[in-house]
Amino acid sequence: MSTLDGIVAAPDTASPQALPLASRQDGTYPRPQMLRPQWADLDGTWSFRNDGDDPAWRTGFPDARDIVVPFPPESVASGIDEPGFHPVVWYSRTIGRAELEAAGHGDAAPRLLLHFGAVDHRARVWIDGQFIGEHEGGHTPFSFDVTDVLTATATATAGTDAGSGGDTSDAVHTLVVRAEDDPHDLTQPRGKQDWHEDPHAIWYRRTTGIWQTVWLEAVPTTSIEYLRWTNLDHQTLRLTVRLAGVRTGGERLRVDARWDERDEHLATIETTLGATANEFDVLVPIARQANGQAEDELHWSPEAPRLVDATVTLLGSGSDPTPIDAVASYFGVRTVGVDGGAFLLNGRSYDVRSVLNQGYWPDSHIAAPSREALRREVELIKELGFNAARNHQKIEDPRFLYWADRLGILVWGEAPGAYAFSPRAVQRLMREWMDAVERDASHPSIVTWVPANESWGVQHIATDPAQQAYARSLADVTRAIDPTRPVISNDGWEHPDSDIITIHDYEGDGPRLAATYADDAARTALFHGMGPSDRWVLVGGAVDRGQPVMLTEFGGVNYQPGAQREDGWGYTTAADGDDWIARITALYDAIRASSFLAGSCWTQLTDTMQETNGLLNADRTPKVPIEQIRRAVTGR
Repeated sequence: MSTLDGIVAAPDTASPQALPLASRQDGTYPRPQMLRPQWADLDGTWSFRNDGDDPAWRTGFPDARDIVVPFPPESVASGIDEPGFHPVVWYSRTIGRAELEAAGHGDAAPRLLLHFGAVDHRARVWIDGQFIGEHEGGHTPFSFDVTDVLTATATATAGTDAGSGGDTSDAVHTLVVRAEDDPHDLTQPRGKQDWHEDPHAIWYRRTTGIWQTVWLEAVPTTSIEYLRWTNLDHQTLRLTVRLAGVRTGGERLRVDARWDERDEHLATIETTLGATANEFDVLVPIARQANGQAEDELHWSPEAPRLVDATVTLLGSGSDPTPIDAVASYFGVRTVGVDGGAFLLNGRSYDVRSVLNQGYWPDSHIAAPSREALRREVELIKELGFNAARNHQKIEDPRFLYWADRLGILVWGEAPGAYAFSPRAVQRLMREWMDAVERDASHPSIVTWVPANESWGVQHIATDPAQQAYARSLADVTRAIDPTRPVISNDGWEHPDSDIITIHDYEGDGPRLAATYADDAARTALFHGMGPSDRWVLVGGAVDRGQPVMLTEFGGVNYQPGAQREDGWGYTTAADGDDWIARITALYDAIRASSFLAGSCWTQLTDTMQETNGLLNADRTPKVPIEQIRRAVTGR
């Protein structure tokens, strides 16, 4: 049961139930920008099989092993710990009265939604043998309305052994999930998941099946399904609201915004909704921002991560409308952009000092080992002296983004790449990426979108017009969905159309790196010759429009202070801790000496399997005192 225990209550609102204060949540709620008071957490022990693919298992299965969800079966944390290939896996658990009550099911919330944070790669779901639905895309959430099956009269399922997952003494229904994840299908968006059985080079162990929270939520017959906050300028936001269920027409929507830090009411907007549509835009002006001399007081930034709480209430029609549904949310008031060769945050030049974050843990792989670990990841990034993170080849758990919003780091949102170029690969990545942008667009911490990296899936983009068109289209679709953030069409090299020109350069000598990025003459040479890694910087007719230039992968210095991995590697190797810090300092001195670089991204935050080039060990302990690393990174 999860009921947001310990979260600060919001001020009294005209909502069906008391709502939490979204900006002060404890990081457990799986959808941190749209909260209801209750939800049922279905993580924990489930039944598991990976030894066949029997259609009869859709009603449950005997002879199962236990698995701890949401950890992938390749990981130690799952209890399975089988790192080989798993093309098909099956899960089962029971859902009883306790789960329905924890979700808040009752007269005021009669509809039941089953949510999956992420299942890699294709999921099919049954309850009591009845097919509920399916979803493809290993990094994005999906939901099903399971009201009819979960509120039906309990059947013989209550007396059936559905495996060891769940509380069988109170069993009412059997939930079964089949996950299909072909390890050799290179058209799947897969990020850093290796197609070899064992990890090699820059690729890691695979993640199959459920790897983010599964949960149950009760909602009214007509409910708020989706929210999106968009900063239009320094003073006005647009709230997009999507409704689900049966509408009677004439409903009203009210938005209350409050800056809890100062106990200051910022806005109340109430409007009548159209009679037929299910999606609406509402403008939310923040009147205090009209005072330009004080507008910085409310702005969100890594140095001052101010969040505004909002309650969004759906009201009935009539002269005295009653609340139908209400959710708690939050937003940040901030703008991002590029101009004059600079990255702009809130209209001012901002030096992006980022670190490459693989989001991979030794015992749980791309699933965080705990919800607390997501907060700690953000804290460590800040303690090391960074103001940004590039989440690499992974669409991260939304709870990481909540902590980035609350504690204050910039985030580059990046698509996990496929490795092949084909119509199927194009369709798959485009669909999953659009879903990811829709999921994460409200987070103030996300300031840049990266739909492609290092020509993965478009290996011949330098010469193939079709691959150039695809990369441009990914960037343009991203801009169409979200015109408020810069977009990188192909991070690292071979840019067909990017708002920031990003370069990957693992030169290990500080003075040589400084010469490459010294001044305008060096910038011109970069753009008109072959760049690092023997790749062109611009392709497909792209021209230098004066975009900001950032070095978004550099460093990667190998240092293993403890037990040595025989396969451990980096782009260069340090002899000891002092040499390691000296190398980091020299490379950052080169960045700081550049007259035109607008930002950088160090490789990488942690050691990750055979890549022993992290600033932290794989267990998140620093390799040398963290103050030494911070001085090397920041220069102070």
